[in-house]
Amino acid sequence: MHIEPVDAAPEQAFRRGILRQRWEDLTFLHWAVAPELVAPLLPEGTRPDTLDGVSHVGLIGFRMVGLGLGRGPGVPYFGSFWETNVRLYSVDDAGRRAVVFRSLDASRLVPVLVARVTLGLPYMWSAMRLVRDGDRRTYRCRRRWPGPVGATSRMVVRVGEPVVDPTPLEHFVTARWGLHTRAYGRTLHLPNWHPRWPLHRAELLHLDDELVAAAGLPPPAGAPVSVLYSPGVPVRFGPPVARGRTRAAQVRQSS
Repeated sequence: MHIEPVDAAPEQAFRRGILRQRWEDLTFLHWAVAPELVAPLLPEGTRPDTLDGVSHVGLIGFRMVGLGLGRGPGVPYFGSFWETNVRLYSVDDAGRRAVVFRSLDASRLVPVLVARVTLGLPYMWSAMRLVRDGDRRTYRCRRRWPGPVGATSRMVVRVGEPVVDPTPLEHFVTARWGLHTRAYGRTLHLPNWHPRWPLHRAELLHLDDELVAAAGLPPPAGAPVSVLYSPGVPVRFGPPVARGRTRAAQVRQSS
């Protein structure tokens, strides 16, 4: 099986976008994890994606802005909210690299309900906020629904210099052009596209997190292997494709 390369700036793999949004003020924390620990948590037909034999778990805080359908305007009020995600890295039978979300905490209930029903994504409704203080970013999250109710996360980072030459690991955990999810008895690949990430290295000043453990993973132990920040990118999502469909078929479907 040919696995697609880790490409930081690929061409858009679909012609028709079904969703658009912007991701802003992102902080990426990553820890190494054994592939055999995450394999049972992935959708059918996918397996852990690895770098030098190691997989990774990510904790990502950011702001979703202007979520909307197709080329239409962003949805007022409900289309902008905070998120904190716990994610893993996957590759499917067609060689497509992607992410698998174990949880997506969001501060608006309506998008949570829509995403859970339509795509089977594990969105959670949470109270969230971000405090900016110069080069410091403080992300806070407290889960409301569903359980475990009251699970919290607080992370504080200091944003550093721009990344001129990303390392292989920095490419591996950020150059992701789709997600895998299990919905209505099928494993789906939902492609996305955005410009190349403007990345900054960052320093983790404080972390008190319960979301990773609530997602069925070992709680973070020790310093993360990567801490990154990005001011953000505009993003488009293409139509979902069922397991086993090739990229060429995906393009034909969206034309």
